[in-house]
Amino acid sequence: MQRERDHLASSRAALRAMREDAQALNISDVAGTWVTQQVLHNQIQRRIAALADLVHTPLFFGRLDFRHAITTEVSEGAGGERFYIGRRHVHDAEGDPMVIDWRAPVSQTFYRASRKDPLGIDKRRRFGYTAGELTAYEDENLSDPTEQETASALLAAEIEKPRVGPMRDIVATIQPEQDEIVRADVSGTVCVQGAPGTGKTAVGLHRVAYLLYAHRERLAKSGTLVIGPNSSFLSYIEQVLPALGELEVAQATVQELVKHVEVRGTDSAEAAGIKGDARLAEVLRRAVRAGITMPTEPCVVVRGSRRWRVPAHELVDIIEELACRDIRYGAALEALPQRIAHAVLLKMEQGGEAPDDRVQDAVARSREVKAMAKACWPPVDPAKLVHRLLTDARFLAECAEGILTAEEQEAIRWPKPGRSLRTAPWTAADAVLVDEATDLVHRTPSLGHVVLDEAQDLSPMQYRAVGRRCSTGSATVLGDLAQGTTPWATGSWPEALRHLGKPGAHVEELTVGFRVPEEVIGYASRLLPAIAPGLAPATSIRTGANSLTIRQVAEDEQVEAVLRACRESLAHEGSTGLIAADARLPLFERALAEAGLDYLVPGAETTAEARLTLVPASLAKGLEYDYVVLDEPAAVVAGEPDERTGLRRLYVSLTRAVSGLTVLHAQPLPAELG
Repeated sequence: MQRERDHLASSRAALRAMREDAQALNISDVAGTWVTQQVLHNQIQRRIAALADLVHTPLFFGRLDFRHAITTEVSEGAGGERFYIGRRHVHDAEGDPMVIDWRAPVSQTFYRASRKDPLGIDKRRRFGYTAGELTAYEDENLSDPTEQETASALLAAEIEKPRVGPMRDIVATIQPEQDEIVRADVSGTVCVQGAPGTGKTAVGLHRVAYLLYAHRERLAKSGTLVIGPNSSFLSYIEQVLPALGELEVAQATVQELVKHVEVRGTDSAEAAGIKGDARLAEVLRRAVRAGITMPTEPCVVVRGSRRWRVPAHELVDIIEELACRDIRYGAALEALPQRIAHAVLLKMEQGGEAPDDRVQDAVARSREVKAMAKACWPPVDPAKLVHRLLTDARFLAECAEGILTAEEQEAIRWPKPGRSLRTAPWTAADAVLVDEATDLVHRTPSLGHVVLDEAQDLSPMQYRAVGRRCSTGSATVLGDLAQGTTPWATGSWPEALRHLGKPGAHVEELTVGFRVPEEVIGYASRLLPAIAPGLAPATSIRTGANSLTIRQVAEDEQVEAVLRACRESLAHEGSTGLIAADARLPLFERALAEAGLDYLVPGAETTAEARLTLVPASLAKGLEYDYVVLDEPAAVVAGEPDERTGLRRLYVSLTRAVSGLTVLHAQPLPAELG
């Protein structure tokens, strides 16, 4: 133990030395210009930040002792050597590694080796920590296939740690099936169907960290993005990547991606469902091109003393050819003057002149050509176009003919349109339509990799919006069909991936849970036949005896019973989440204040002093707490527009607990729960 502690101290000292070396770099005589000097300075600052030593985060969590005989390709060159596996690479003054990054090829064996297939490893050692101090270790002798395999106590202890503060990384507990997804090739899109507690969110975040390690130069140019369902969720996960040394991965919600207009209105479930339908993409394509007209007069260009005439039929041919090509509307608008100018140049050559490219550019900028191009292919403002589509019944009918019924058209039109774009009652679904129209006019820049979490709740049009952000890159799609709680929630992953523009993506399913106790996930899984008949119930490696409590109370005693359950949960170490139907939230805000119980809102960081969070059921998805007190399941179900969606919302609420769940109800429980 002392030798391991000495190695930890030496590794921390080496990391400090690496950081000091970076801080001491003098680039005043290296950079040629102030631009390159600034670029180098920024790179050094990022390097210094990445080398920060997080005191309460273990520098390494495992050790690999390789046999002399090399048996696998992945461990080639490692015979007889010893490597410490950690969150980042650390080397000594001579450049020899003291800690190997968990993403390095040699580290892969730490996660995948077993007694059946040791991958060249003689011994695997796991370390246990308390407040950053190394306090335990355990060894697995993988070279002896006859030795009985036992569950790792340290692995179980790491999984069981209380959930105080934001989400933690899982580098010390990644399982083989998770590691396969994390290390999947950057060129392919992966879809992960995962039951609650299977670690799909953590897998997606660790996949980003791995891809940045393995393909840093490529992704540094194109960029990476993590998309979550709401700001509370993003606040919860925001510390995972920095803890792994990755500081520059952007985070956003879908609504932040499509922030072209100010959302000030709300749609009915029917209107939102229609606006989110993929059919609207064709309606918008027609609307964007609705202004294209064919000329009936020739284009006459005056150059000096001569006049050059392009007949109307030639102009029609040019415009029809551009309209038939699969290019953006704006690109065609820019190309049209040049095409007309080229036709003029052909006339000039036939007339005995010898014009060059400069003449063509001058003709393209001439008043006559610009006027003709604008008249035939008018500029389009995406927001104005969608505004007109949602306010002009005749224009909508023209663009939606054969696509939307008259009733559907009536449902999506604004009943009280604003007088201007700024005062218009834009909704979240409208903003996605503006984003679609914007892409039809000008291509949306693509990122190198996008992680899309809680993807089951996106509409087809939202999938298209995300897909545009990774059209030339790849994606990691994470979700659970059983947790779809929007009226437009996807019915199958192949359908969702088709809307995303990634129909060939590989779908992986995670069914082994590491967070939710078996007793809790088994109880929640009673809802699966009603909410997702095709999904297999999840299992859990955590037995969690006595982790589930269900109490029926009198209606007039409900609030007091909930407060009492919260106090009981707070008596244990860790965080507590009080989940209630959105409509009952004001009731508990008053009750908690009167009882003197301080509480947080979702996304706020829990501390040793503030460990209770009041969570509306609509925001519970993706969050986790050591103990959950769930108020009135029937109210959670009733808070949704239909029973199936309500049961899915209840399924989400039931599966947020890590150590214990207490369900309190005065009304009868849903029949599916027995």
